[in-house]
Amino acid sequence: MSARESGRGPVVVIIGGGFSGAATAFHLARLLPAGAADIVVVEPREGLGYGLAYSTPDPSHRINVPASRMTLISGQDSHFADWLEQTGAIADDPEAIAANGALYPQRRVFGRYVESYLQPFLFGKVIRHVRSAVASVELSGQGYILILADGRTLAADALVIAATHPPPALPSALRSVAAAARLVANPYDLGGLQAIGRDDQVLVVGTGLTSADIIATLDRNGHRSRIVALSRHGYRSRSHAVLPGDPIGDFISLPSRSATVMLRRIRATILDAKRRGEDWHPVLDAVRRQGQIIWQALPLDEQRRLVRHLRTLWDVHRFRIAPQVADVLDRRVAEGMLAYRAASIVGAEQVDGRIRVTLRPRRQPTQTTETFDRVVVTTGPAHADIFRTNTAIADLGRMGLVRLDPIGLGLATDSQGRAVSTSGRPTDSIFVSGPLARGSVGELMGIPEVTAHAERIAAEIHQWLGYQTALRRKAS
Repeated sequence: MSARESGRGPVVVIIGGGFSGAATAFHLARLLPAGAADIVVVEPREGLGYGLAYSTPDPSHRINVPASRMTLISGQDSHFADWLEQTGAIADDPEAIAANGALYPQRRVFGRYVESYLQPFLFGKVIRHVRSAVASVELSGQGYILILADGRTLAADALVIAATHPPPALPSALRSVAAAARLVANPYDLGGLQAIGRDDQVLVVGTGLTSADIIATLDRNGHRSRIVALSRHGYRSRSHAVLPGDPIGDFISLPSRSATVMLRRIRATILDAKRRGEDWHPVLDAVRRQGQIIWQALPLDEQRRLVRHLRTLWDVHRFRIAPQVADVLDRRVAEGMLAYRAASIVGAEQVDGRIRVTLRPRRQPTQTTETFDRVVVTTGPAHADIFRTNTAIADLGRMGLVRLDPIGLGLATDSQGRAVSTSGRPTDSIFVSGPLARGSVGELMGIPEVTAHAERIAAEIHQWLGYQTALRRKAS
């Protein structure tokens, strides 16, 4: 029985209570008049707003951009920084202050900030937190029945998919050692990381943000042996500029329909900026801010080319690491305890309790073998595997209500944020909020972009609820 059939107000269920889900709930609650709908967030963690990224207890894990650029409300850039000052949340963390004075708190502090702004709505029962996970979904009339992991059921008139990032996909060359105790296939497996000994030689597969986090964690835990961080290109995530600057470059007045032409424009702008004494950072900041318009102007084939050829290069410049983490990496490289390699894994086997990997260095025909005590996979979320890793979304896929986007970055959505069905038409009562929509939306991984997207989805749901109310009045 749907909420409408039971006589209650419409029920909007948000699947996932990390930042995307919490921000959507927050902005929807701000928009709706009292009693207009029942907003339910299904999230197994104790608090809302933490999710995978901001629930980490490791003090080595810090936000990747200055606090002055993190906000729950678009247009209020200092919202988080102001909260830090008002609450004294980093008074006992002097390491949060970088050399240039910028603030990089531990990530869980940002989760506390988000949670604090949801608390009034939770206390007032405007938002309801159901602490569980969605195991499966069934259709029920015009609505849905959600079967939760603890056996409870929940009726919904509309769904918002704001699921957490899926774990990395195990590289095919490592499947032969998938059952090995010394393979940490999920970098968020705290037990697996804690089992790494101080003298273990470690291979970290991936050289992006998660790789940097893992290395910082090992360093804090007293690890003192060799670490090799490996990826196909060997790129390491870049650091932030010492001094902040305004974005440089206009890439949307005449948006390019060619990934190659866009790359040339970006490189030309960087060269021009360097002639004027500027670095590449403000140019890439401009690309990021204009990213959604740039993306949506590209034809599908060009979007695919961009992801295939330029995504890795974009990621290491776009996703920068906190100065505190960069210092750890720099120190270990200088000590000879950390090396970055450009190579691919072509095979792996267990040998005397360790893992031997066969590597093909980039642009070299020969192969080499090396043996490690531990292998940690940090290749980033496998968004295209969301049907495999999330049973609720898999159910919606089997019913034809959602589908993967054609780029393979997540779920397909229309211009109103609604999920696109297998027939190609939008599913009227299912919305997608957060990074799973980036294949359709474009740049949608950073907090400013996710905040703006959550506000937009909340506005679309608000409009949808108004339409549903009008239909109910007409029917009565």
